[in-house]
Amino acid sequence: MQQDLQFVRDAIESTHPEPALRSGQQAYDQAFATARGKLGQPMSRDEAWRVLAGMNPVFNDAHLGIVFPDWRAETRAHLQEGGKLFPFEVMIDGQQRLRIVDALGGGTTALAGREIDNINGVPAARILRELGASVHGDTPAFRNKLLARRFWLYYWKTYGAMERFTLQAGAQVLEVPAASALPLALAGEESFEQAFRFRMLAGGVGLLTVNQFAWPDKQRFYDFTERAFATLRDAGAQALLIDVRENGGGDDDMWKTGILRYIADKPYRNGSSFVKKVLEGRAGPGEKAGDVVTGNVDSWVQPEPTHPLHFSGKVFVLVGDLTYSSAILFSNTVQDHGFAKLVGAGGYAYVRQTGGIQKKHVLPNTGLEVVVPRFVLDRPSGKREPALVRPDIVLADDPFDRNALVRALLEHPAAAAN
Repeated sequence: MQQDLQFVRDAIESTHPEPALRSGQQAYDQAFATARGKLGQPMSRDEAWRVLAGMNPVFNDAHLGIVFPDWRAETRAHLQEGGKLFPFEVMIDGQQRLRIVDALGGGTTALAGREIDNINGVPAARILRELGASVHGDTPAFRNKLLARRFWLYYWKTYGAMERFTLQAGAQVLEVPAASALPLALAGEESFEQAFRFRMLAGGVGLLTVNQFAWPDKQRFYDFTERAFATLRDAGAQALLIDVRENGGGDDDMWKTGILRYIADKPYRNGSSFVKKVLEGRAGPGEKAGDVVTGNVDSWVQPEPTHPLHFSGKVFVLVGDLTYSSAILFSNTVQDHGFAKLVGAGGYAYVRQTGGIQKKHVLPNTGLEVVVPRFVLDRPSGKREPALVRPDIVLADDPFDRNALVRALLEHPAAAAN
């Protein structure tokens, strides 16, 4: 176990240009010292993960953490072999209350909106505290959202698989069987139709939902957005809403080619200054592996204002506390270049994003993985304040009604202004 811990530190410090960027050096060192003190005896992989992942919140970066190398495949295998999971999709509200949103997988339930006071006799506040101690992410708000999204995973990996759950919701005690449904976090990744949607709303407004920039068949996505922008043209649309509230990132090419080619009206870039660690096999002229190099993004993408599907109406990008990685670079780019107004609730993720994550560092004994970024990129404007995402139009989201933010925006003066 001590060997795995040292492997984690070596992997981070050989890959990350600024290992203590978000934690500070003292907290970074202390996290490793604390983990070292807990790894004095043999333990299972899940037990080791709970210790090592205890460093994740200290890193304050959703691109840096100790994770299960393929938790998606492991979850599917668990379900296929007859295993069960916690039976609800949940959210954690602003008062740190655990509340039911849907049945696991997105099915309806009469318990939607109910607060869970305890599970199997353990107070929900304690459960959230214990599970949250292993979650990676930029801020507490981001980690809460990620924990809620994968609550079934963290509960399983912390307390083990169970067949039934006893839930207390107020004065009511419920006996609920565990579920075998595929969680939304996984089901939504498998269906193109769930990941990408377009529809026209009343009043000549288009709503384009893009839940990821990582679809393997990029051409299918480009064909989809081309049809969407053709519909906008044919409908004489005056406004476009682009919903990336659940977009965890992917490849910048997808939004450059699939979206910005239709709305950009000036040259743009996705960042400004950067700092990177030079990795083996990736050294440029005058560089060698291990160097920390600073530089500037000098490549500008030219707009296509004469494209027959160019959209010149108002554009609003809806962001949320699952918007991350390449989706943050997208929101930075449209905001800094004036291509769109950001709408939603901010304060959950850093605009100065880490990236180029390396997923090759598998711990030698436990088989866990440490994911590490190799560069840090400033937003196109170069501004570092505000440090966290700040929408131009701040509107609260409603986890029980995904259309509430859309309605609120359409009623906002900025959406109605000519």
